[in-house]
Amino acid sequence: MEPDAYPRVLVVTALPFSRSTGGGITSSNLFAGWPRDRLAQLHTEDGAQAEVCERFFRLPLRQAPVEYHLRRLLQRQRGQGPEPTAGGNVGPAEQGAPEQGAAARAQLHAAYDLSPLRVPHGLGDWLRDFRPDVVYCTLGTIRLTRLALLAARRCRTPMVPHFMDDWPATLYADGELGGLARRALHRGLSAVLRRSAFGLGISAPMAEEYHRRYGIPFTAFANSVADSELDPPAGRPDRPEGSGTLELVYVGALHLDRWEPLLAVADAVDAANQAGRSVRLTLHVPEKDRAWYGPRFAGRPAVRVAEPLADADVPAVLRGADILLHVESFAEAHRRYARYSLSTKLPRYLAAGRPILGYGPAELASMRHIEEAGAGLVVGAADQRLLVDRLTTLAADGALRAELARDGRAYAARHHHRARTAAAFAEVMRRAASGASLPDPVRAPAGTA
Repeated sequence: MEPDAYPRVLVVTALPFSRSTGGGITSSNLFAGWPRDRLAQLHTEDGAQAEVCERFFRLPLRQAPVEYHLRRLLQRQRGQGPEPTAGGNVGPAEQGAPEQGAAARAQLHAAYDLSPLRVPHGLGDWLRDFRPDVVYCTLGTIRLTRLALLAARRCRTPMVPHFMDDWPATLYADGELGGLARRALHRGLSAVLRRSAFGLGISAPMAEEYHRRYGIPFTAFANSVADSELDPPAGRPDRPEGSGTLELVYVGALHLDRWEPLLAVADAVDAANQAGRSVRLTLHVPEKDRAWYGPRFAGRPAVRVAEPLADADVPAVLRGADILLHVESFAEAHRRYARYSLSTKLPRYLAAGRPILGYGPAELASMRHIEEAGAGLVVGAADQRLLVDRLTTLAADGALRAELARDGRAYAARHHHRARTAAAFAEVMRRAASGASLPDPVRAPAGTA
C-alpha cells in the first residue's frame, strides 16, 4: 500500500507504544506496517519505544499538580502495594491489594482524575505540526478522555475510540465524590462518541454490546500474531504419559485479583499430583507482581514463580509448555469490568499450538474465545472439584491435548494473523479519516478470513 493511502493518526493513550505492556503491545501490532511519519502519540505514562512511531509527546505528571500531591498521599497510604496506573484503565478494584482503606483510596483516585490539567504551551505547536486526520484513543479515565477531546477539537478531526475493558459501566460506579466523577466520565464519553462515526471493541461480544448500548456501529480488533508465531510448533503436545513432568504455564500480570484463581489452580495441581499425575505450575509474572504476590505461592514444590519474560521470549516459553493457563477472577466487580475483554496473551496462546486450561466466569469473552476456538477446556464456575477433573483430563489425554492445540493454532491463523488484521485496521482508520462509517455493526473480529 502506498504511504499516502495511510491517514495521519494521532494516538492518544495512557500507555505508549512498547513491548512491555499489554496495551502497548496491542497498539504496536495494530499499527504494524504504518508509515512512521504518519503516526504520532500523545500519552501520559513513560516507556515509549520507537518501533512503530517516532513522534511522541508525553504529558508528565507535573502538568497535573493536584493529581501529583494526591497520588503521593495515595502511595503513602498504600505502602508497598501495587500502584494503579495513572491515566490508564485501573479497573474497579485495581486499588484492591489486600489492604484497608479501599473506599478512601477510591475517593482519592476520583479526585485526582477530576483535578485540573495544565496543558503545556508546546502541545499546540506539536499538534499543528503533525496535522492529524483522525484521533485514535483508548481512554479509560476522565483525564485521558479530556486530553483526547482537547486534541481532536484543536485539530478539528474525527475520533475513533477503542475500548479494552467495560470501564464505562464500572468506573466510579460506587458514587465516588457524590457521583460527580461518574457524571464527568460519562459527559466526556458522550462528547467522544458524538465525534465518532463508529467505535472499536477488543472482542466481538464487546462490539455487539456497545453497538446496542451507544447506537453507533462497532467492530472488533484485538492483539495479533506474526507469521513466525504461527509456524508449526516443535515438540509434541501429545507426548506419552510417563515421559516426564507436564508443564502448566501461565504468562501475564496478576492485577484484577488474578492471583486468587491461580491459588485455586495451584491447589488443583497438588490434588492431581497426589492422584498420581506429575504436573508443575510455572507462573511468569511482572517483577512487581512477583514481589507482591509470590509469597502466597511459597511452600508449594509443584509451583514455580519464575522470572518475568521479555516480549521476544514469550513465544518460545509458550511452545515449551504442555498446557497453557488463563485465569480471571470470579469476584463480581472484576467479572463486570472484564466481561467483554480479551487478554493480550490469548492470541499468542492460540498461535503457540498448545492446549489451554481456562479458569474463570463462563460469560467472560476470554473464556468464550477459548471455547469458540476449540483450543482448550474451560472451567466456568468456582468449582474446585471440576477444576481438578479438567486438569487431570488434560494431563492424562495426550490425544485430546494434540487436538485442542491444532484447532487453537488454526483459529489464530484465521482470526489473529497480523498482516490481515493490520490491513483491516488501516482500512477502518481510512474510513474514519474520510468521514465514512462502517456499513453495519460487525459481529465478528475485523480482518478475519
